[in-house]
Amino acid sequence: MMRYLFLVLAVASVMMAEGFTLKSSDIGGQLSKMQVFDGFGCNGKNVSPQLSWSGAPKGTKSFAVTVFDPDAPTSSGWWHWIVVNIPADIHELKAGVSGKAMPKGALEVKNDYGTIGFGGACPPKGDKPHRYIFTVHALDVEKLPVKEDTNAPIVGFQINAHTIAKASLISHFGR
Repeated sequence: MMRYLFLVLAVASVMMAEGFTLKSSDIGGQLSKMQVFDGFGCNGKNVSPQLSWSGAPKGTKSFAVTVFDPDAPTSSGWWHWIVVNIPADIHELKAGVSGKAMPKGALEVKNDYGTIGFGGACPPKGDKPHRYIFTVHALDVEKLPVKEDTNAPIVGFQINAHTIAKASLISHFGR
């Protein structure tokens, strides 16, 4: 049932975001060691990927970027990265920007690893490859009422309440 709901929402968001696109020069169908977490039994580089977007709808006042793993064995998925309050005139996050040189005003919030910023892929050994959904959300507000330690489900609720369009890329990783 959950997968069916996810598919319906994905199709609806594509229709809603006609012309709004997300691209990356760093990620494709498979994540590389650059985007793998360094911890929890994984030994990757934990570098946030380059992401760029275009075609945001009229009325966009800011952006949010999320990375979510719906396949995590938690019954509620796993938030790997949440960035909010990205100014409307910004259309790219460069590789490795997490924790270093975020655009002025942008705010990274706590991920499900319990850290602030990007937390790369790290599915359990032997589990099927997980999906990592990178999404840019066009928002109808300049700033969301959240702080860096606001928990991910609350931030996700705020993002969804203010999303006017979104565009996503899906990558996979298994070990």
